[in-house]
Amino acid sequence: MAAEQQQFFLKWKDFHSNMVSSFRHLRDEKSFTDVTLACEGQTCNAHRMVLSACSPYFKSLLEENPSKHPIIILKDVPFSHLQSILEFMYAGEVNVSQEQLPAFLKTADRLQVKGLAEPSQNILSGKIG
Repeated sequence: MAAEQQQFFLKWKDFHSNMVSSFRHLRDEKSFTDVTLACEGQTCNAHRMVLSACSPYFKSLLEENPSKHPIIILKDVPFSHLQSILEFMYAGEVNVSQEQLPAFLKTADRLQVKGLAEPSQNILSGKIG
């Protein structure tokens, strides 16, 4: 009878903070971007993996479009909202002014952004400055 092998649990303590930092860096450097989002005549590059992980809307859209580098035109989406939504997707947090919050959340809901389009108890908010 073979002796049972002892198993070791290995964990990277800074995994989550490292991933967030890495995602931000990849976005800032535009490294490996594979999708372009366009609205109001302006564009942003992003990663389909991040978009798909953060939004069933984008996941479905990207699964239906096997293009190597699709361009997605977002109708009725303010460019400032798109920038803030991408910041939220890549960092898990974003600052939005009180006056912009209702419209921003409506845009996030239309794009099915996880953490923003879900019930409000998932959103932590607070005043800044």
